[in-house]
Amino acid sequence: MSIPPSRPAIELNGVTKKFATPNGGIYTALQDLDLTVAPGEFCAVVGPTGCGKSTTLTLVSGLERPTAGTALVDGRPVAGITPGVGFVFQNDAVFPWKSVLDNVAAGPRFRGQGKAAANTLARDWLRRVGLAGFEDRYPHQLSGGMRKRVALAQSLINEPEVLLMDEPFSALDVQTRSIMSDELLSLWELTRPAVVFVTHDLEEAIALADKVVVLTAGPGRVKATFTVNLPRPRNAQEIRFTDEFVGLYSEIWEALRSEVETAYARTTARSTAQTPDRPASSPNAQVA
Repeated sequence: MSIPPSRPAIELNGVTKKFATPNGGIYTALQDLDLTVAPGEFCAVVGPTGCGKSTTLTLVSGLERPTAGTALVDGRPVAGITPGVGFVFQNDAVFPWKSVLDNVAAGPRFRGQGKAAANTLARDWLRRVGLAGFEDRYPHQLSGGMRKRVALAQSLINEPEVLLMDEPFSALDVQTRSIMSDELLSLWELTRPAVVFVTHDLEEAIALADKVVVLTAGPGRVKATFTVNLPRPRNAQEIRFTDEFVGLYSEIWEALRSEVETAYARTTARSTAQTPDRPASSPNAQVA
């Protein structure tokens, strides 16, 4: 799949997504959401917990279908698992019984490439992500940051036109997250897929993206979109100290803060309503 520059890589038009709840009710995760991502564009999506950020990714990938509205990739309706789309999940999505080399080579092998050619390509991508010499290791023998590098190589080896990333670095320590952000940008520059990157970290979103989309408290819809006019190539850590970055952060946080407060207030109210009243203690009560 090669997306013409004039055609959006991703289009979500008036998308609503509802789920059935265990008690027989209906939960609306997204409502009337519109989102467009151009070929080669890095789009970060931020919003409060429960606003449908991850659901947005599943609609683009074809793991879920919209209840209403349309999801398009390369101008075609998403009707199932979408060819040309890579997905890096929040949790590790590696085969624990396979070596690092076999994990990275799995994509090309599944697409019909011979073992020798797939292994050669996998070794090249492991070199690019800094894991040369670790080809024979297994996932449990790697650190969290190294497993994320494997996950990136797994996706990028297939040269996706669209890369979906669901809080991929959230479980890493601060120092490793910093390193992985810069590594991601370096790898993205090689093939420039369209990226939708979901994160709760506004600094991370601005440091990586060409634009930041703010979703409302659930059901999620687009509240505001901000263009990130920071120069590329970009060092994701050093860029945070510039005046332009600080000003953009303040502007986006103004849009995001009220949604975070709304979501928090809803959660607090729901927890309070579900907590049964505790009986008043009696002076004659005995401890068993």
